[in-house]
Amino acid sequence: MVTLSCGCGHFPACILSCLTQISASGCLPKMKSASSLSRRTFLGTSATLLCATPQALRPASAEETAPIIDIHQHTNYRGRTNEQLLRHQKILGATMTVLLPAGSLYGLDAQCGGNQSVLDLAKENPGAFLYFANEVADLPEARPEIQKYLKLGARGIGEQKFRVACDSPQMEQLAESAQEFKVPVLMHFSPEYNPGIERFHKVLEKFPKVNFIGHAQTWWGNIDAKHDQSVLYPTTRVTPGGITDRLLSDYPNMFGDCSAGSGLNFLIRDEEHARAFLQRHQNKLLYGSDCNDTLGAGPGCQGAQIMAAIRRLAPNARVVRKILYENAARLLGLGRR
Repeated sequence: MVTLSCGCGHFPACILSCLTQISASGCLPKMKSASSLSRRTFLGTSATLLCATPQALRPASAEETAPIIDIHQHTNYRGRTNEQLLRHQKILGATMTVLLPAGSLYGLDAQCGGNQSVLDLAKENPGAFLYFANEVADLPEARPEIQKYLKLGARGIGEQKFRVACDSPQMEQLAESAQEFKVPVLMHFSPEYNPGIERFHKVLEKFPKVNFIGHAQTWWGNIDAKHDQSVLYPTTRVTPGGITDRLLSDYPNMFGDCSAGSGLNFLIRDEEHARAFLQRHQNKLLYGSDCNDTLGAGPGCQGAQIMAAIRRLAPNARVVRKILYENAARLLGLGRR
């Protein structure tokens, strides 16, 4: 959709101005000048513009033009095509998307594509995607496989979503690769995957130069000091000071990925707590969608709901920009915009 910046109220001069802008945007064939329009083109486009609502003709808002990094998406997510993913991210408003591959096994239990699939999609769409490298941490080939794709340009490791303890020797080997290549590690914490979050502080202490990104049910459930580890999506009010709260506060190399149903649940289960949490950890939180829909907007898109909740609950526009863009840009080594 083209945003038209005229609105002078003069017809037909305003129409000619609008047509010139549309032509410049590439939505119509290039015109040498407004006077080169045929009568048919002029009349047809004039009718379209006259029927347009003021909303369609307004200038784009700062919110709409602000850059957004989506830290968490997947190829072939439960069968979604690359074309559907591209459209989804465009509607969502993501200006850069991080693709997280599955390892050679399990497909992250969601049919997600592997390392080569994210590399290929990023190459086909330069500027739209970055990608991580991944493999099941306790496989013998994990280290060489991950390092292969880091050498090809992967910006991180993950999503680590496997049945391997978060403080195991295999996970420490993975952290060593992250340290060598100076990239972050994104981890899915749940009772089944990366168990042992109560011990993860030891990994953070052993690898202070490696940035880790926490995600999923156990991670977001533990914002609550009274969290029942068996409950995946708690709905009770939050008592501040849980494991996640402490890890973010005490360790400079710990970050939080707000994606998926668990991230949305963190934001809406106790909005008073969420407002304070966003304020307190404004430099450590990252926007992510991790949704498998094809919509990109509305109640059927989890990523859109998460973004709306962040904008509504963050204390000001500065904090919104940090969570939607700046924190991820800094973590991924991207330039400022």
